Amino acid sequence: MDFTLETTDMDLGDTPIENIFLNDFMPMANGTYVKVYLLGYKYAHDKDLNIEVNNQTIAKHLDIPLEDVLRAWDFWESKGIVKKEGEGVNYKVTFLNLKQLYIKNNFNKNENDNDKKTNKNTLEKEVIEANQIPSINNMFTNIDYLMRRNIQPNEKMEIIRWIKEYNMNPDVIEKAFNYSCEIKGKRSIKYVEGIIRNWYDLGLTNIDSVIDYFKTEDEKYFRYQKVMKALGLSHKGVNVGDFKIVNKWFEEYGYSLDIVLKGCEKASNVMYPTVKYIDGVISDWYKKGFKTLDDIESLDQKVVKEKVVTNTQSKKKTTNNRFHNFEQRSKNYSNEELEEIFKKKREIYKKNTKGDVDG
Repeated sequence: MDFTLETTDMDLGDTPIENIFLNDFMPMANGTYVKVYLLGYKYAHDKDLNIEVNNQTIAKHLDIPLEDVLRAWDFWESKGIVKKEGEGVNYKVTFLNLKQLYIKNNFNKNENDNDKKTNKNTLEKEVIEANQIPSINNMFTNIDYLMRRNIQPNEKMEIIRWIKEYNMNPDVIEKAFNYSCEIKGKRSIKYVEGIIRNWYDLGLTNIDSVIDYFKTEDEKYFRYQKVMKALGLSHKGVNVGDFKIVNKWFEEYGYSLDIVLKGCEKASNVMYPTVKYIDGVISDWYKKGFKTLDDIESLDQKVVKEKVVTNTQSKKKTTNNRFHNFEQRSKNYSNEELEEIFKKKREIYKKNTKGDVDG
């Protein structure tokens, strides 16, 4: 029996990619880095001497900045699967054989076991010490909630390693878990590490830079985080109900971020601000037809004026004492009538006083 493959009239070519790359390395990189690797690998596989290709060729082909191409090769070199040779921007890139690397690493595994045990003991000690730090202890508590389970000691050791290796603050690590679990729906330590590596390669090592990154990569999440930060609730995980309410302000009402943040200012005097409280404010604006910041500021000025008038009237009422009341009651009498009234009152007073003395 013969086994054959159908041939075509035109050979469009094939590029074999090792499964080790697809399974182990591709998930840890962002899309641009993967594109650069695959296109460069294709050029290396074609070996067409009549075609000159370099990093500028890749940048033009993928329609991305040359800097992104160079960062991609730096990333893959740091993972040990390519080797750069030469200077400038059009250096030589050699793709290492991943099968050979896999075999070599397995041979060296036994030699490294003792070192790993030593490192494990060190990490266990570091986890115990780290738990004494409030920010890290709070991070582990919030991660337990996001993962919907208690993370294991070995997982905690991994997270401590990320903090040290990637120079990440605990709040950034927590935000990566938040994004993975609540937005992407993936409760996997390995998946979160992929996010951390990607942020590290992009230079996102503090919470503000992460939030700014989402401004271009995930607009809905960015807006939600801005609102929560304005309300002092950025430490909390993503609440699906709140997430829908926030996006309603932008997508249904058509409000800008400036208007929404103006609404958040209304919670400055509230002890426990919530998204629902702000929704009441912003929805009221929408029902009244307010569309710009000028509309809202005009309303605020009107409210301030009304308060001033009310306070003035109230103050005027309180200053009307008994003298004023007497003046209002007496202004209908003539001077002669008033004198007669006072005369009678004096006589009654003298009579009563005399009676007391005689007694």
